[in-house]
Amino acid sequence: MEIFLVRHTTPNIEKGICYGHANIGVTASFDKERKHILAALENISNAKIYSSPLQRCKALAVSFGEKVYYDDRLKELNFGDWELQAWDKISKSEIDPWMHDFVHVKTTNGESYKDLEKRALTFFREVVLSEAGNKIIVTHAGVIRAIVASLEGIDLKDSFSILLDYGQVISIAQTAQGFRVIGGLTLER
Repeated sequence: MEIFLVRHTTPNIEKGICYGHANIGVTASFDKERKHILAALENISNAKIYSSPLQRCKALAVSFGEKVYYDDRLKELNFGDWELQAWDKISKSEIDPWMHDFVHVKTTNGESYKDLEKRALTFFREVVLSEAGNKIIVTHAGVIRAIVASLEGIDLKDSFSILLDYGQVISIAQTAQGFRVIGGLTLER
């Protein structure tokens, strides 16, 4: 069994805007990015496809031409009141505690990175590991980092050392030591 974690393509949003659960679309580069992703997955057969229900993931998942299973646990971090606000416009009194400990501190009316990790790993255990066969999971950077950090023994606070481009594919396989990342992983040194 192989599992492929696929980050969505470039979202259609200005730089400097906070987004997670916001249901934004994709840019005009979607087709070019999609072709690159399809090439990376071309030798994968009989894979069950899971996706975040957010538009930027859904567009890619449905383009594979197979049935897609949507799961809310695959959504990006819920930034609550900060969604679609400019990062530099979020009040210092709100953002400073979160920036100091984003793993445990929840965003205003949102969630913490630990909350995201819990739902992502629950999905991984309940859905991915409980079923035989290859899987393609179209999701977001936060979810991918949480899963990869858990598999690779990386502390959640250090998971941003896992570098992820839009459209990046990370492959995971079962080894004698359990599930491990076997391809597509780039770590910041």
